[in-house]
Amino acid sequence: MQLTGLHVYPVKSMYRLSPESARVEPWGLAGDRRWMLADATGRFVSQRENAALGQVRTELTPAGALVLTAPDGSRAEVPAPAVAVGDPLADVEVWGTRFRAAEAGQEAQLWIAEHLGDYRLVHLDDPRARPVDPNFSSPGDTVSMADGFPLLLTTTASLARLNELIAAEHPDGHEELPMERFRPSVVVSGSEPWAEDGWQRIRIGELTFRVVKPCGRCVVTTTDQESGERRGPEPLRTLARHHRLLKKAAFGQNLIPERPAGVEGDVLGTLRLGDEVEVLEDGAHWPADHKV
Repeated sequence: MQLTGLHVYPVKSMYRLSPESARVEPWGLAGDRRWMLADATGRFVSQRENAALGQVRTELTPAGALVLTAPDGSRAEVPAPAVAVGDPLADVEVWGTRFRAAEAGQEAQLWIAEHLGDYRLVHLDDPRARPVDPNFSSPGDTVSMADGFPLLLTTTASLARLNELIAAEHPDGHEELPMERFRPSVVVSGSEPWAEDGWQRIRIGELTFRVVKPCGRCVVTTTDQESGERRGPEPLRTLARHHRLLKKAAFGQNLIPERPAGVEGDVLGTLRLGDEVEVLEDGAHWPADHKV
């Protein structure tokens, strides 16, 4: 098996970067979802509520600034705020977990208000601030502002099988879904369909990962990531009929990186396209129904 896709999402729910290599930190790929938008209550905002977020292109400069580009070409360069230089902190929340994040400057907030709505742009100054769900992690595991876990793995074989199932459900024809609908961190080719459901521990290149939980899917998967359009009930309808894990329509598996022996600091290693993928431990079983 081989690593054939790498994706980083600098701002939660905004457009992806697809580098050829990415450093891995304990809380995810370097630069992944350290920024997000929050509403007036501090709760995160995603494409679930506002599909337009996915149309904002993102870049990260060598100096650590975030560059946002709207569909109309308007750009904003946002220096990363930090507590150490006195930037204000906001109480924010992702799926019930509250933590503190630094607020971007006023110019950036005005740009966000003009292009997306009444939200606040915040930066996770301390990536150790948000713990992973203790039911699926070890003490000390933390995550960026991703939904729940440091990385999400999908496989091309499972996508091909899902597209076959969708085609069978729509004899009059249906568009083939691209992997981008599922917003993975890493994409693996060369497995059997749904093989990842049984993985417990894997190696990708120089790093090892615990496979901790299937990913329950939401309305974002029905959204064309290039146009921002909602495209109907697929793939949720077919996943709900044919691939339910933990009582949810599921696609992909969440990963937590392991610290290599002798490695200290925030960088655990680097993933590169073409890296070999090996299953080190198999046999996981998640309650499922109608699995095909």
